[in-house]
Amino acid sequence: MSIVITGNPGVGKHTVTKKISEKLGFPIIDINIVAKDLGLFEKNDNTNDVDTQKLAKILEERKLNEKIVVGHLAPYVLEKNQVKIIIILRRNPYDLELVYKERSYSETKIKENTGSEILGIITHDAIKKFEEKAFQIDVSEKNIQKVVEKVLEIISKKEGNEEVDWLNVVTKNNDLEKFFTH
Repeated sequence: MSIVITGNPGVGKHTVTKKISEKLGFPIIDINIVAKDLGLFEKNDNTNDVDTQKLAKILEERKLNEKIVVGHLAPYVLEKNQVKIIIILRRNPYDLELVYKERSYSETKIKENTGSEILGIITHDAIKKFEEKAFQIDVSEKNIQKVVEKVLEIISKKEGNEEVDWLNVVTKNNDLEKFFTH
């Protein structure tokens, strides 16, 4: 069974995964790299779509024991019996918006990704599928060291979930239109 780190683009998945890999000595399986190497990316307008059914079948055959799996597609390509623990990194959508602008994302892509974070789509899907194995961490006010410590704590104790509700924050700030209209 594997340790899985997921979340929207820009939350720090790969940075955190590298550090956890160094601490635990587990190799990393990057879902995006697996998909890319197998030619499962399909260009669609400005996005890359992935055949998640094919990817899930391929990952089902791989030995994931004592590995760290990273990628935003994790909830859609892994099964509960493949996962020891899944950690969903969450980040304030106002911070994410800046990250996406730095990455030169289109306005549409920025809204899609911040909207997904605000609504907690990956989180919802991960919790629904992996249940007690799913834990959230709000990385917004934490440096990389603190996030790594929190991840290691969750892995060892199987506790420490942080409830995250960006929809409430955005609603209080009266910014629903900012994130959800085109």
